Amino acid sequence: MQDVMKSKDKDLGIAVEERLEWLGSFGKDPAGGVSRLLYTKEWVEAQQALKSWMEAEGFDARFDEVGNLSGIVQGTDTSETILTGSHVDTVTNGGCYDGQYGIVAGILALKYLKEHYGQPKRNLEVVSLAEEEGSRFPYVYWGSKNIVGTANREDVEKIVDFNNVSFVEAMKESGFTFRDESKAPRQDLKAFVEIHVEQGNVLENEKKSVGVVHSIVGQRRFTVEITGEANHAGTTPMGYRKDAVYAASHMIYELIGLAKQQGDPLVMTVGKMEITPNIVNVVPGKVIFTIDVRHTDKAAIVQFTDILTANIEENAKEHGVEASIDMWLDANPVPMDAEIVAIIEEQCKKSNLNYKRMHSGAGHDAQIFAETVPTAMLFVPSRKGISHNPAEYTEPADLAEGVKALVGALYELAYK
Repeated sequence: MQDVMKSKDKDLGIAVEERLEWLGSFGKDPAGGVSRLLYTKEWVEAQQALKSWMEAEGFDARFDEVGNLSGIVQGTDTSETILTGSHVDTVTNGGCYDGQYGIVAGILALKYLKEHYGQPKRNLEVVSLAEEEGSRFPYVYWGSKNIVGTANREDVEKIVDFNNVSFVEAMKESGFTFRDESKAPRQDLKAFVEIHVEQGNVLENEKKSVGVVHSIVGQRRFTVEITGEANHAGTTPMGYRKDAVYAASHMIYELIGLAKQQGDPLVMTVGKMEITPNIVNVVPGKVIFTIDVRHTDKAAIVQFTDILTANIEENAKEHGVEASIDMWLDANPVPMDAEIVAIIEEQCKKSNLNYKRMHSGAGHDAQIFAETVPTAMLFVPSRKGISHNPAEYTEPADLAEGVKALVGALYELAYK
């Protein structure tokens, strides 16, 4: 496989870019990006267009009950399937690369393998997953969770979008329904390989074209509520104040400092803050802020968040305020399958690809599949680390390198 698409790298990169622009035309946002939310008209049009493309390439294209779209190249052993792909939905006013690249790369990889090596031993399947982002409804990974059988209908039966349209209504209007939960989830899946844009700037900064992902970080998320005392900004002396903003600022400064001391791969973010009453001449009486902590090691997350909790409580006492800490997300790190990671690394070496072993700091469908299916991920660089933004961009040369890495991995998994 050393010669994978060797003479056509430039053409391949351009072909990927053109297909991404084409797919991005479904849900093109007047603000300049792409808004293609689950079970909208734009989402349906994109899935139907992808189905037509798959059929034109000779794939067996079909939808499952909830709207995941698969294109299949049948193997000599139809009981085993090697799966690739990513999600077709976007955030509101997102870009043309997040999710989409994994679908386009998967279709082009299967096309190449079919044309150059014929029928595989195991089924090769590319999937355009119905949903990952949670941008329309308060639920994430609907597509992948249905494939592995961990989605529950009761979790979505009563939820609505920002226009008060129910999940169930939107799904049925798009022509889909719930998975038959009396049936076991798929048993044919032997591997899942997801290729995705990095959504960070590690590969770009280190001048690498491909990232071989060995794990996806775990996360803990908190909402912290600091309650002080609102009072007149002019008549309350500094020493008598119970200033919630001052207390919260002290906490945040110290916690970010502690995170910097611990260093990579731990990251901590305070991403949202609400101040009450939020008036120029009133000492703030309440502050609510969020904390997001991520690391590849669960023990490190637990250790740091224990320190975090103690710090907040100590600072609250010092400032004479009350602190309420609610941990509402506790997701474990997800290691990728070591054997598949080794296969991908070996293929990168054989094809002389400029790659790096790395972890993913963001969540992906791969972490859902990894619970039951041997799974691995590939990254390509994101310019300036930008994602969820119309400015998303990956150089065509890097897009091509990613497809080459995917082709090598799928060849080893499906033909050997």
